[in-house]
Amino acid sequence: MNKEGDYQAPLEPTFERIATPFEEFIHQESASGLLLIATTLLALVVANSVLGHFYQELLHIPIAFSIGPWTLEHSLHHWINDGLMGLFFFVVGLEIKREVLVGELASFRQAAVPIVAAIGGMVVPAAIYFLINPEGPMAAGWAIPMATDIAFAVGIMVLLGSRVPKTLLTFLVALAIVDDLGAVAVIALFYTEDIALGALALGGLFLGTLVAFNLLGIRKPWPYFLVGIFLWLAMLQSGIHATLAGILTAWTIPARPKFDPRTFSRLVRQLMDRFDQKVSPGRNLIHNPDQHALVQTLENGVHKVETPLQRLEHLFHLPVALLVIPVFAFANAGIPLHLDELGNVLSEPVTLGIILGLVVGKPLGVAGGALLAARLGIGELPAGVRTAHVVGAGMLSGIGFTMSIFIANLGFAGMEETIVLAKTGILAASLVAGAGGMFWLLAASRRDQEGPEAAPQGQGETA
Repeated sequence: MNKEGDYQAPLEPTFERIATPFEEFIHQESASGLLLIATTLLALVVANSVLGHFYQELLHIPIAFSIGPWTLEHSLHHWINDGLMGLFFFVVGLEIKREVLVGELASFRQAAVPIVAAIGGMVVPAAIYFLINPEGPMAAGWAIPMATDIAFAVGIMVLLGSRVPKTLLTFLVALAIVDDLGAVAVIALFYTEDIALGALALGGLFLGTLVAFNLLGIRKPWPYFLVGIFLWLAMLQSGIHATLAGILTAWTIPARPKFDPRTFSRLVRQLMDRFDQKVSPGRNLIHNPDQHALVQTLENGVHKVETPLQRLEHLFHLPVALLVIPVFAFANAGIPLHLDELGNVLSEPVTLGIILGLVVGKPLGVAGGALLAARLGIGELPAGVRTAHVVGAGMLSGIGFTMSIFIANLGFAGMEETIVLAKTGILAASLVAGAGGMFWLLAASRRDQEGPEAAPQGQGETA
């Protein structure tokens, strides 16, 4: 409280909380994972209570947008899965582009182990599912156990804290991002309806416009968002899943800064010297237009030293993690559970294929792929990571949830009973994989404390 009676919040804590982009990413993903658990449980409780009928009616409320004779109408559930999730895929696209440019996937040797592990973690679960469901409509679900929910998996590993090597968390994040890229490719290639060539050509025109924006050096986000919306509409009409517009838009966002760090540092020092010269004791910025103008100039400079890619990822990651994904979970996890029939449900080929794919196939594929890549010398395990750690990460990658449910809705469109079976398998498998991975890594940590195994460790460093 100053002498004029105005409350002045201390600034020091704000500027002392310095976190790298990766640390912020991990913090937000772990928070999202905990919120996902809460919204999933809420959806299950609501769907299996007296509110179940209201829950279903709510999801099927039609929502329309009209401009003159043009109308676009879908249910609330459809808008969430095809519209709101476009933002989720936009952030996924930003994360993939950053990782490829400067992250864990920037160099081949650094990226080789998580890439091969992710490929193994997609191929083996899909093969297991396909062995159980080799033909008929149920075969369309082969990609469901391929996916990993990064928020859940990272959230559980963060809860383990120092019991696991920090480099294992980096490995899991890189693995999950490659997994997301694989899921996007699968959706584009195998879950596409009949193609409307006119709409597809229009989408290509919009995509070309976004690329031109990038090449021309346009850094403001609103032109990309505006054209991205038109790209989403074109994709919606083309037969290719509309959420892929989010990925494509993200990949056109510039990743080049306007200022280099040395220029930014020089300009900031000059501005702060002028800021100090304009100080008026006892007066804040609202009474000092000269200082306010300097602060605004400093903000503009911060935007120029940051890349638009970094700024948008930072801006959207939190609302997507804490709003979009939980809303999707609430709208999709509410399945009716009949305990007396649970045994029969879990033994259905669709449910069984998903459970075995996620719980058995994921750790086999991930651990097998990672260890094979290290043994062949293609890459090396992160420093301090042992075989037991890789197996534990593989078990956690069996938490499918968000992307698995998304693919289930695509693969079994119009087959409501089959979708319920698929979601039951996803929830059951994610519960088993999450609990199993956590207890496995806890046991590995106890073995390390009692006496580390004399097993070969990776020598690679992580960024």
